[in-house]
Amino acid sequence: MDFGYTEHSHRHISIVSKRAGEILETLGYPERTVELARIAGYLHDIGNCINRTDHAHSGAMLAYNILKDMGMPVEERTEIMIAIGNHDEQTGTAVSDISAALILADKSDVHRNRVSNTNLSTFNIHDRVNYAVSNAELEIDNKERKVILNLTIDTNICPVLDYFEIFMDRTMMSKYAAKYLKIWFELVINDTKLL
Repeated sequence: MDFGYTEHSHRHISIVSKRAGEILETLGYPERTVELARIAGYLHDIGNCINRTDHAHSGAMLAYNILKDMGMPVEERTEIMIAIGNHDEQTGTAVSDISAALILADKSDVHRNRVSNTNLSTFNIHDRVNYAVSNAELEIDNKERKVILNLTIDTNICPVLDYFEIFMDRTMMSKYAAKYLKIWFELVINDTKLL
């Protein structure tokens, strides 16, 4: 899907699904909880097919009904609905382990491959920041009890400050999500630890 900012299609949801599962798996959660986080990651942006505005809420309801029709138990589909409904930084927050993992996974996917606009001369700040990120790795360290978002940003394309201009809310949401999981969130940009 192309909404004028960044890509929200199969590439993004696959990364978010994989990372959400990896977070909980590395932290020692039961396999079924890990699988529910993967499902939430895969379905988290389904609400965009209705509208970008409030996509978390419409997506939560869509996912709930799809999973109901597929025969998923009510407790599990409710967990997924809650996670999806709380993944957007405008209206959500970490309210469960699955929602916290989803938030960390979703907010970590910053990368030039998400830029849909191919005309560099017309880039807006979202395009510039995402395009400047050539590497974005999310590392989970269970021993140290922390999750690290390690970014490589080409400062010839945009200064690091531009990242914070558009991603400060997402960064703070990630920090809180990590705290919910009783781990620490670190942000490293160009080998410099910022959080």
